Amino acid sequence: MKSGSVAFVGRPNAGKSTLLNQLLPEKLAIVSDKPQTTRNRLMGILTDDSRGQIVFYDTPGVHKPQHQMNRQMIKSAQEALNDADVVCLLVDASVRHGGGDEYMLQWLEKSDARKVLLLNKIDKVRKPELLPRIAIYHDTGLFDEIVPISALRADGTDIVLDLLWQMLPEGEPSYDPDLLTVHPERFLVAERIREKVLERTDEELPFSTAVLIESWEEKSDDEEPNLDEGPDLVVIHASILVERPGQKKIVVGSKGNTVRSIGIAARHDLEEYLGCRVYLDLKVRLEPRWRENPRILTELDKAPFAVGLG
Repeated sequence: MKSGSVAFVGRPNAGKSTLLNQLLPEKLAIVSDKPQTTRNRLMGILTDDSRGQIVFYDTPGVHKPQHQMNRQMIKSAQEALNDADVVCLLVDASVRHGGGDEYMLQWLEKSDARKVLLLNKIDKVRKPELLPRIAIYHDTGLFDEIVPISALRADGTDIVLDLLWQMLPEGEPSYDPDLLTVHPERFLVAERIREKVLERTDEELPFSTAVLIESWEEKSDDEEPNLDEGPDLVVIHASILVERPGQKKIVVGSKGNTVRSIGIAARHDLEEYLGCRVYLDLKVRLEPRWRENPRILTELDKAPFAVGLG
């Protein structure tokens, strides 16, 4: 039996969260085509009765931090790199190799973990164009394996998973086999709401928005609810944080149409995720410089508790 941790690291939009979702039995990470979608080290747990347990770390894309929030993001990626038994560097094969890629190689040189290069998004490039990219990383001597993949299309992901099982150390599982993650359910709900914000706003806003769960109440139709069966209704009051009045106007939209659209899409997603009816009250709240506010950043990153497989 194998047991260990695997960190996915890379530049923004390299496909780390998409790969995590492909390897887990359920969707855990939110995804979008906008950079810096992942803001925390997200832990996903994969347990196989015959093979063992892998703890995956999905990390924020490495970038130049300009706010306290971004500095925390980079710190969480660095900690995952230091904690992992195996580090997978994801590289967007459709983007030309540059200074950011060289910086990532410098990062990996400091890690003693076994290393795998995952050349992602191969569905967007011609095969002859992959060979020079593979040669660049092969010549560094850093990587135990180099695997071209398309995380979006699940092309090569089975090969990656088999490879990771082989590379992990022997050991007993660290977590209950029924767990998918150790993050708070409220955190995951806030992330799913933020995913809908990302889908429905332009390039500028995603960097300046966050979702904060203000209150959470579970209700049952029975006078004596059976806690094992879960609630019949979850009432959630949440706020979309923005930094400037102009951003608030954009998120609210004409006659409230944008925030209403975000709320409807989020409610449908949350009902499927939580397995019950959801009442979602969604407001847009102006919080200047929230990315520098320790109180708000702490509120957005609550201490974890276990979330099981649905």
